[in-house]
Amino acid sequence: MENRHEQFLSLEKSHLSPFVRQSNRRMAEVLDDEFFKFGSSGGISRRSDFDGDGSFVDDEYHISRFEVRPLGPESVLAIYLSENRTTGTWRHRSSVWKKRENGWKLYFHQGTKTHGFNIPE
Repeated sequence: MENRHEQFLSLEKSHLSPFVRQSNRRMAEVLDDEFFKFGSSGGISRRSDFDGDGSFVDDEYHISRFEVRPLGPESVLAIYLSENRTTGTWRHRSSVWKKRENGWKLYFHQGTKTHGFNIPE
């Protein structure tokens, strides 16, 4: 069995991957029924926003400085830096994952704009 770090890194990569992001159905499989996010644009998205026919852009992301911190027996906080290699933009990202009957689901996500080269270790 993979360790916690690898497990949640894989989950984070799943919701950022073009394959998943291009399909509302696949994106909905990752998201918790109560999912919400604060986007870097200042907007708020909810689970129901992924029920329609639209899809996200298929940008390529790279994750670095990935950490997982337990919040309790059935929830974790994942924090990391992402580089959008399509647009050249950087974000500090945080996600709360909750364990549900059908596996780990993304409950909350936030992305905050930053400059990748200014990030302290």
